[in-house]
Amino acid sequence: MTQHEPFRGIFPVLLTPIADNGDVLYDELAAQTEFCVAAGAHGLVYPVLGSEFQFLTDAERRRGMDTVVRAAAGQLPVVGGVAAPSRQVAVDLARAASESGVDAVIALPPYISAGTADEIRAYYEAVASAAGRPMFIQHTHGGMSATFLQQMLRDIEQIRYLKEEMQPSAHQISAVLAGGAPWEGVFGGGHGRWMLSEMQRGAHGFMPATEAVDVHVQVWDAWQAGDQAGARRIYGQLLPLINLILSMGLPVCKRLLQKRGVFSSSAMRTPGTTMLDAGDELELDAILEGLQPQFRV
Repeated sequence: MTQHEPFRGIFPVLLTPIADNGDVLYDELAAQTEFCVAAGAHGLVYPVLGSEFQFLTDAERRRGMDTVVRAAAGQLPVVGGVAAPSRQVAVDLARAASESGVDAVIALPPYISAGTADEIRAYYEAVASAAGRPMFIQHTHGGMSATFLQQMLRDIEQIRYLKEEMQPSAHQISAVLAGGAPWEGVFGGGHGRWMLSEMQRGAHGFMPATEAVDVHVQVWDAWQAGDQAGARRIYGQLLPLINLILSMGLPVCKRLLQKRGVFSSSAMRTPGTTMLDAGDELELDAILEGLQPQFRV
């Protein structure tokens, strides 16, 4: 495996733009990539949970990765999502991601039925080998202990990174970093809800969604510069948006991208999604009034 600079900072998860007829809008996926570059993101991630990957066809996932890699044009590292219900499907996706030219891959454990510890380990061994490049474990379920994660890190060459989202995630980050485990990076998720505590505990980066990536970057940059008070001040302006996202989900992210001129629609691929009502729109507008001065693009 070739050497690379360790990943650090804000690696936003790109959402999948969906037309009202349900088709993927690849031109807007490319525009979202360019938006993140302009906003100062440090890397890009696609397609994962925030991208509705479970509701995309394998062909759409592959074309989407190709689109993001081309639009990024080497300006930022791209992490390709290759999670699948089984080892065999994930291996196929990992090979496709490698062919797309991604810089790393990320995978949940098998996401319908995680299986036994031995099955999870075999899944990650196979996916890592097929990808042939640095790999993130995404830990949201599957019952993987800190000890188990650290052992896979030590035993599987390509595994270098972790996205830790098991709750309480800040405690989990402390646990997986304990004892000097040689992670190249442990990242937080959860739309940045616990970002401050996780940075305090040594997190190396975060994977929020894209709708306010420029604000997440400012929180990160202030903290890294030693200005914790400034980071907390900016984060305080971001928190009402995070709370609305945690209440209403990805439609908030897509609607804000629409308001920022990146998406033409906030349509979802996920069946049964509750969309924003008039009251939610009023709340989002009020949040934006306070947050907009922090936007950089």
